[in-house]
Amino acid sequence: MPGSTTTARRAATNRSTTRRSTTRRPIVTSIALAATAAAVALWWRWLARRQHHWRTALSEAIPVNSAYWREQRAGPGELLYVAIGDSAAQGIGASRPGHSYVGFIAQSLAAASARPVRTVNLGISGATLRIAIDDELPVLEELAPDVLTVCIGANDIADFDAARFDREIRELFARLPDHAIVADLPSFYFPPAQGRVRTANRLLRAAAAERGLVVVPLFARTDRQGLWGVSTQFAGDLFHPNDRGYRIWAAAFRQAVEARLAQSGGADGRQG
Repeated sequence: MPGSTTTARRAATNRSTTRRSTTRRPIVTSIALAATAAAVALWWRWLARRQHHWRTALSEAIPVNSAYWREQRAGPGELLYVAIGDSAAQGIGASRPGHSYVGFIAQSLAAASARPVRTVNLGISGATLRIAIDDELPVLEELAPDVLTVCIGANDIADFDAARFDREIRELFARLPDHAIVADLPSFYFPPAQGRVRTANRLLRAAAAERGLVVVPLFARTDRQGLWGVSTQFAGDLFHPNDRGYRIWAAAFRQAVEARLAQSGGADGRQG
């Protein structure tokens, strides 16, 4: 019958179309996966070249920033601000050394007190807790700062040992004046480093509590920036903050620094 023949032809055509469509799907999926993998590989190579370029550029900034902070240390000031830290204190990644969090804190101190501030930045690029204890603390002990910030430990995360970190953070804190303002470690955002940072911060906060030291929430302040922070608040090496990132770091210190300034009454630190 004509109707039956037409129906059979349509069914056969539909089966043929379905087979062709089913055959095409794995091919299309494979092409899409291959294109995605190629795009990721290209992006990864671009990122690696970009990071290499920025690491080289930032390494070349180390002596420039160090010279800047030596000049600041020699300058006059009625208030003495001292910072213990690492390359972040030096401002590596910023557009200029004074745009580190130390520079922004010094600016806010001058504005809040209406007095000139002498800044002694003891930060050493690449410093670990051990380096801060051996090389920065002896200089600090010759000074009497009105405000002291301590932000150190991020360089201990790559080769993290919890027992060593606990021992050294306690050794560091034991030699700080009671008014020292300590920051916990900033967010590293991604595993496995982020888990190490959380462990380090638990140890840091416990040690600070035993000494009665103020701890500012640098981890919380940076972690809440999320992927937006990762993409907009770091230098090209994706490790050091840029100007925007350092402003966020300085903001984490602001309340504690202002409280310390009010407590000290702006007393002069002796020259060192």
